[in-house]
Amino acid sequence: MLAYIIRRLLLMIPTLFGIMVLTFVIVQFAPGGPIEQIIAQLQGSAVDPTARFSGGGGDFEQGAGQLDQSGVTSRYRGARGLDPEFILELERQFGFDKPPVERFFMMMGDFIRFDFGESYFRDQKVVDLVIDKMPVSISLGLWTTLLTYLISIPLGIRKAVKDGSKFDVWTSGVIVVGYAIPSFLFAVLLIVLFAGGRYLDWFPLRGLVSDGWSMMPWWQQILDYFWHLALPLLAMVVSSFATLTLLTKNSFLDEINKLYVMTARAKGLTERRVLYGHVFRNAMLIVIAGFPSAFVSILFTGALLIEVIFSLDGLGLLGFEAAINRDYPVMFGTLYFFSLLGLIMGLIGDIMYTVIDPRIDFEARRV
Repeated sequence: MLAYIIRRLLLMIPTLFGIMVLTFVIVQFAPGGPIEQIIAQLQGSAVDPTARFSGGGGDFEQGAGQLDQSGVTSRYRGARGLDPEFILELERQFGFDKPPVERFFMMMGDFIRFDFGESYFRDQKVVDLVIDKMPVSISLGLWTTLLTYLISIPLGIRKAVKDGSKFDVWTSGVIVVGYAIPSFLFAVLLIVLFAGGRYLDWFPLRGLVSDGWSMMPWWQQILDYFWHLALPLLAMVVSSFATLTLLTKNSFLDEINKLYVMTARAKGLTERRVLYGHVFRNAMLIVIAGFPSAFVSILFTGALLIEVIFSLDGLGLLGFEAAINRDYPVMFGTLYFFSLLGLIMGLIGDIMYTVIDPRIDFEARRV
């Protein structure tokens, strides 16, 4: 097992490198970089010769100048009327005066040391931003994953036992409808119905806790916390439990029809003993071992639109704003960190297979 873990850890290096290379190349061709963002802000207001912009670790002074159509200003959309020296100073401050290949390897050298730099537009370190937003995203990801498993596993087992019955048919209909409705669309529907959008005003529309939360007694803090999470969690759970429910059902159906189950029944064991004493462990292998990857998937992909819709200041909203503002340190720093986390969680998922079923041997498996 140790050799397999070492091989997987070594394989993470080219995988992570490939992810970063591909993303970096795509971003180079995307229009509207951080310099264009600053130019757009300047052109959107009256140009003040003494105006200063703070970002990327320094202040920039804007001076009046003549347009140089063939010079540096022609490289940037909307730079007409700005001093080329001002544009060059922006490039130096943001590091765009260097070739893309050099910038990439400098960035990766910093990332290896977990130095993600500072945000261009927030004047904060990327690590501090991530730590500040992490509690919101962890709350959504953890509770959504736990609720999804608590609902899907019992429901999937029940559907397997009652395969072909009316219960199986109508629950399958509910699952298909829930899976077909996107989480963000269901979230909008919940806001309209229950968050003061048009009908009822039972739940808050934004934030993870109410104002003055720290002054509340502990039991009221817990109630307020889940009161704010109720609609976002419902929107995420409804769209995420379908796959796990059907996976659980199919796993149980596959095990129920095996010879050892027929032997256990022939010995006179009760159906409950057969189901939970013999079938459960084998059927739950693929379901439980997938918990780490499911958590990462929900935490860093499924919660993005939910955080935006419910104005929850988490990692999803941070990433969305970073993409809109072309805040490259936040974009690449969070991508690197969470890609690495996803790869590690995948390895933990494989290790859990051997914990749940010691018969699995990864030593003989070639990566």
